[in-house]
Amino acid sequence: MLEERFCPHCKAQLQPWVGPPETGWGEILVCNNNECTFYRCSKNDIQHKDEDNSLGCRYAEDPDNEYKSFNLLAWHKI
Repeated sequence: MLEERFCPHCKAQLQPWVGPPETGWGEILVCNNNECTFYRCSKNDIQHKDEDNSLGCRYAEDPDNEYKSFNLLAWHKI
C-alpha cells in the first residue's frame, strides 16, 4: 500500500500510475492537477525543444526509491 502523498507545489493528492515496462518503474505517484504551478510553467522550462512542441513535466515521486521526486515528461494540455 502506497503512502498518501501530496504535491508540494499545489497540495493536490498524488495519484498512482503504473509506468510503462520499458521505464523500469513500477507504480509511481503523479500530480495530475492541470492547474498545478509546476505543470503550468513546465512547458517553458524544457530546454532545446521545438517551439511548437507540447511537452511539459508533472511532479512525480517514486515509492520504490524512497519517494524521491522527479519530473515526469508529459503532454502539456494548457
